[in-house]
Amino acid sequence: MSEHGPARPAIEAMYPLLFVLLWSTGFIGAKFGLPDAAPLTFLAWRYAAVIVLMGAIVALTRAPWPQASGAWAHIGVSGLLVHGVYLGGVFTAISHGLPAGLTALVVGLQPVVTALGARAFLGERVLPAQWAGLALGFLGVGLVVAEKTASVHGQALATMLLPAVVALLGITAGTLYQKRFCPSFDLRTGSVIQFVPCLAVTAVLALATESTAVHWTPAFIFALAWLVLVLSIGAVSLLNLLIRRGSAVNVASLFYLTPPTTALIAWGLFGEKLGGLALVGMGLAAFGVWLARGKR
Repeated sequence: MSEHGPARPAIEAMYPLLFVLLWSTGFIGAKFGLPDAAPLTFLAWRYAAVIVLMGAIVALTRAPWPQASGAWAHIGVSGLLVHGVYLGGVFTAISHGLPAGLTALVVGLQPVVTALGARAFLGERVLPAQWAGLALGFLGVGLVVAEKTASVHGQALATMLLPAVVALLGITAGTLYQKRFCPSFDLRTGSVIQFVPCLAVTAVLALATESTAVHWTPAFIFALAWLVLVLSIGAVSLLNLLIRRGSAVNVASLFYLTPPTTALIAWGLFGEKLGGLALVGMGLAAFGVWLARGKR
């Protein structure tokens, strides 16, 4: 035990940065997969794969299921909000033509909305330095995606923005709900419980509104595997751990780092340009998150 004791806190300190890195690849996965499947159809396949994979892990490891029936309901509701509503909104917005950068900007309001909700819903005290960090972080996100927003025509903007706003409300409500009603649960069985309602609701909506056709191209298979293994299992498990251990404001502030990180990944993979304004924005976003998460 003493052999691993000092190293464990250092590893756990890396969880927020690892979460940001993994979560930021979600937009890249969507870019690879959405040309071959409609957004809700794509997500339904993703949820089904996660349930099968995590179900097998639960069976092999004999992971414990929640004892109280109320816990099942709370975990399911939190999953539907954090994953079903959020991902459905983001993927639909991108498929309708909203640039990933602008989508990230809308969802980037989450830390501010969460801070307001945490004060009212959880009784968390948001310090002045945290408010300053949230403001700086949002300003930084705005600078990172400023160049991309100019390409969207105002006439089509409202239709494109609506799913992104729904995504923002979903993940904000889900974070607050999970922090209050089910902050702690087994990550293996909890993942199954969270994604079952996501699959049920998303599949029904996909059958009602989409063709559900899928082109099983190498790009789509890669995107599906990446989003299942890296996002839905890796990043989501880290998110659940962070919600369990930190305040809602601290967790939400990490989402400010997603657009800058996504921009860096897109620069490396697709050669998308990063201007001086974007670099300044990345610095502001990082400093804002440091302020919002600082221990005082």
